[in-house]
Amino acid sequence: MKLKNKWVIVAGLVVVAGLIAAFALNRNTQAQHFTAKVEKGEIHDVVEATGMINAVITVQVGSQVSGTISKLYVDFNSRVHKGDIVALIDPALFKGALLQATADLENAKANLVAARTNVEKAKAALVQTKADYDRTVELFKEGVMSQQQLDLAKANYQSADATVGGALANVTQAEAQVSQKDAAVAVAQTNLNYTVIRSPIDGTVVARNVDVGQTVAASLQAPTVFTIAQDLTKMLVYAKTDESDVGNIKVGRPVAFKVDAFPKETFHGVVSQVRMNATTVQNVVTYDTIVEFANPELKLFPGMTAYVTIPVATVQNVLKLPNTALRYKPPMAPEEILALYRQYGIEPGERKMASDTAAAAEPSAAPGGAAQNPPRAPKADNAVVWVLHADNSMEPIKVSLGITDHSYTEVAGVLKGELKEGDELIIRSVVPKSSAPGAQGIRR
Repeated sequence: MKLKNKWVIVAGLVVVAGLIAAFALNRNTQAQHFTAKVEKGEIHDVVEATGMINAVITVQVGSQVSGTISKLYVDFNSRVHKGDIVALIDPALFKGALLQATADLENAKANLVAARTNVEKAKAALVQTKADYDRTVELFKEGVMSQQQLDLAKANYQSADATVGGALANVTQAEAQVSQKDAAVAVAQTNLNYTVIRSPIDGTVVARNVDVGQTVAASLQAPTVFTIAQDLTKMLVYAKTDESDVGNIKVGRPVAFKVDAFPKETFHGVVSQVRMNATTVQNVVTYDTIVEFANPELKLFPGMTAYVTIPVATVQNVLKLPNTALRYKPPMAPEEILALYRQYGIEPGERKMASDTAAAAEPSAAPGGAAQNPPRAPKADNAVVWVLHADNSMEPIKVSLGITDHSYTEVAGVLKGELKEGDELIIRSVVPKSSAPGAQGIRR
């Protein structure tokens, strides 16, 4: 009896071991599929970019003259109006230069008066010598005066006439000296006026670059004393957009953006301009897209980083599939995949094109770990996705694609097969190492 029980136990163990081996063998030869459902909903195609917030107008207020800052009337964040005094340069040297130029002008005016007096004196002498010459001519005709006396009178007359010409020239020179000295006075007065630095616009001081006692030198270029931003209630975002995106961005489109200072808030603006001046960094070409927005509460400051989202297209109540399904390739030999494509009337090149498009549409990570905005790749019109049926069989479906939001893509139409909401699309398959590639679980 005991022997019989032993054989029963051994037989039971053998059966259990066989079942386990069969289950393990069957498990090792079956590919494990991961799926995502076809959904129905809306897709927003957007352009994402990073930019910087700037004031509409920013003026760098500089100094036209060199000198020492003697007084500052404003500081950071001060509100100023056009014409307000914001700083003062020590005017002592410029006052001295103005006094010297004024004295030189008075001297030139005195010289002009003297030159004009000399003209009158020369003219009087000319009148006298001319009368003597005329009288000598009459007496010479009567034989009273000799030829020598006539020549002497003529020479005196010509000399007096030349003296008048020289005196007039001195007057012209003296007038020029007066004009020159008058201009020097104007320059000295202007330089003195430049020691008072005024605000050219209404705005807010966003930067102060000098302190009292500091010397500014304006020999080569005007040094910046203050930076004033005009009307911070209206500001701009300078967004760097990829060259592949600028064709989709139109003036007047609404824009949403966020900033690090207020991570839970979304701010809104409007595209006002796409500038044609390109910027190339490491062979990446970008263009500045200018976004206008209102800042009535003065929450946002110049220089903040803005993460901009520009909607370019929207569809609603459409079939959409995950982009990972576009990149899926079944665990089959290439010959089997090509044969299956031909069976369903699918061109071999379509699957590769769709896969490349989906890969380009997915956000990538930079070496430092920060997410980058990928350039928008040309979108394939058609793609092939794989549906997993309840019996674990797979079927390729050819679809035409619409817009994408980089996570989901619109199904514009089904070209081969049937696709509906709720279908399970294969996004990844795991094949055990002991299992050779083959067309397992394929519906033919």
